[in-house]
Amino acid sequence: MSLKSTVTYTKANFMKYRYLLKELVVKNIKLQYRNSALGMLWSFLQPLLTMVVLSLVFSNLFGRDSAKVVNYPVYLLAGRLLYEFYTQSTKRAMKSVRKNASIIKKVYVPKYIYPLSMVLSTFVTFVISLSVLAGVILFFKIINYNPVDLSWNIFFAVLPVGVLLLLSLGVGLILCTLNVFFKDIENLYDVFTLLLFYLTPIVYTIDRLGFDEGSWKAQLLKINPLYGIIEAFRAAVIHGGEFMTYFDSGAFIYSAVFSVCCLIAGLIMFNKSQDKFILHI
Repeated sequence: MSLKSTVTYTKANFMKYRYLLKELVVKNIKLQYRNSALGMLWSFLQPLLTMVVLSLVFSNLFGRDSAKVVNYPVYLLAGRLLYEFYTQSTKRAMKSVRKNASIIKKVYVPKYIYPLSMVLSTFVTFVISLSVLAGVILFFKIINYNPVDLSWNIFFAVLPVGVLLLLSLGVGLILCTLNVFFKDIENLYDVFTLLLFYLTPIVYTIDRLGFDEGSWKAQLLKINPLYGIIEAFRAAVIHGGEFMTYFDSGAFIYSAVFSVCCLIAGLIMFNKSQDKFILHI
């Protein structure tokens, strides 16, 4: 099936099953916090507690002597939230078809609905958790401790968030397809995401590693598409008044192109393989 046919087919199915998609997203969010005493409150507590712990551990090592780090807890939290959304959404999408095997065998539903609903439900909780970032920024603003440079440029943060959503969906579709045929991909991806955490400037800046911005080591780190996305988000949130100074346009364009290519590859790969899923789940 050609790319044009794939897009047309997917669009028609999406419109037909959009209400089911909405119900699945709501169901996934409810199941995520089922049997939890604090429920949705974990969307606020988990990133906040992680920020506190990582700030205590790494602030003296990476939180000083860098122009990019105005406020280390905010810098850390901004990167951590985006990384956490990517890893959680792709992991849940990867397992979605196997998890719903019993339903897939009995009822016809477009199979892409399952990874898509996982990514979207994780995105909803991610958007909710962004209020924690807003609260932390406001807290440091009130106590006047290294307040970040807020401006109307903060709305540019929507762009890297949108690109991250495309990347997560594309990677999620690819992983979901691979996981149907090779279940070991789950264990391999766990190792990969752990490695990805240390290869992404979340707790550190590249200059604090002693790398020159133009060195091959720095360029190697920038191959990671999360780099351009997270740095663009931080530029809008932390350096609003000097957004264009800190915005790495080259890295962001690369991340955007990479994400779109991943989404296209994921759609084609998933569409070509979905008829064989029933034989392997």
